[in-house]
Amino acid sequence: MIRRISHPAYMVVAVTFLALLFSAGLRSAPGVMMQPLEMYFGWDRAMISFGAAVGILLYGLVGPFAAALMMSLGIRRTMMGGLALMAAATFASQWMTLPWHFVVSWGVLSGIGSGAVASVLGAAVVNRWFATRQGLVMGFLSASTATGALVFLPVLAWLSQGIDWRPVAMAVSLSCAALIPLVAWLVPERPESIGHRRFGETPDSAPPPELKQAATPWLAIDALKRASRKRMFWVLAGTFFVCGLTTNGLVGTHMIAFCGDHGIAPVAAAGLLSLMGFFDLIGTTASGWLTDRHDPRRLLAIYYGLRGLSLIALPFIEFDTVSLTIFAVFYGLDWIATVPPTVRLVNETFGPVDGTIVFGWILVAHQIGAAVAAFGAGVIREQAETYLPAFVIAGAFGVAASLVFLAGLRQPRRLAFQN
Repeated sequence: MIRRISHPAYMVVAVTFLALLFSAGLRSAPGVMMQPLEMYFGWDRAMISFGAAVGILLYGLVGPFAAALMMSLGIRRTMMGGLALMAAATFASQWMTLPWHFVVSWGVLSGIGSGAVASVLGAAVVNRWFATRQGLVMGFLSASTATGALVFLPVLAWLSQGIDWRPVAMAVSLSCAALIPLVAWLVPERPESIGHRRFGETPDSAPPPELKQAATPWLAIDALKRASRKRMFWVLAGTFFVCGLTTNGLVGTHMIAFCGDHGIAPVAAAGLLSLMGFFDLIGTTASGWLTDRHDPRRLLAIYYGLRGLSLIALPFIEFDTVSLTIFAVFYGLDWIATVPPTVRLVNETFGPVDGTIVFGWILVAHQIGAAVAAFGAGVIREQAETYLPAFVIAGAFGVAASLVFLAGLRQPRRLAFQN
């Protein structure tokens, strides 16, 4: 047992968890900065939401190309490059004075950097380092994206009290920079390079898939062409669009401002998101455990349905401590529990070689949904002076995604959505 615990895969997972956590913390920071930037510069919420939406979109769009780079340049180099770009972009933002400065620093540059350190990184690490318990480990790594809120948001909200947003940029920049030497030191490129096998691999195990090498990231385009011929790709991409729409796009970007409309201070609202992050760590890890044992389509039908109904109900609850705490716990358990069963369906449908890149493209759909919600909810708030329509619309999308998987349960998994 001690030998299994000391397997280097655990250290790789730990460092990857931190990288994903810091990347998620960066992507959640504009939600904390929204009101301070409004007061400091006089920028409207729709413009700030646009900058956040650009970052969210690129966070996903870079994913499949980053996956291809991980096969050619290596996982470690790709992680270090992404962290360096995040650190540089957020550090430089301290001198921004115009709206386009915010879009370039927190949108374009940090979006590209964080996209190289996103969920596709977790999928690549799991496929390369684990022969067993892949669902459980993927659930744990997926939970780090919400745990980023657990670690960062209360501190960032405290740093941004009043109109002082610069300490937020400095804190994010230093956090990303500090992780670079840890990646260089503690993340070997593959188990064989240090004389180990994948975790759980035995002499009787099937050999790991031989990864395709690519001189350029255009391998991602080839994988997309192959995947787009299967119906399952469009099902997973469409429902993952809804996942992004209902999580970091709407709740992650606008929850603090939404609570502010109801008289709740930013630090207290950030505490609610942190509570969601804590319970997401439990819920998504548990989802990984369930994914190893149950039909992932059934799990996804449950997750999307409960998420949609909770978003529809949120604007109509009393915004008191008890009601918001119940919502935060419930929603946190379901925050990104969709990732482990989605990754399992991707690997089953497209295989372990193309699977990581295809999941990167499905993550693009997730981030397009998140970008639509981040920008759209800001526009709705400006025009209607309330977030109510945004939450009801997002909830309806969640229910629709649940119905898609319920319909697929009528067929065996090997036939459903395959043609």
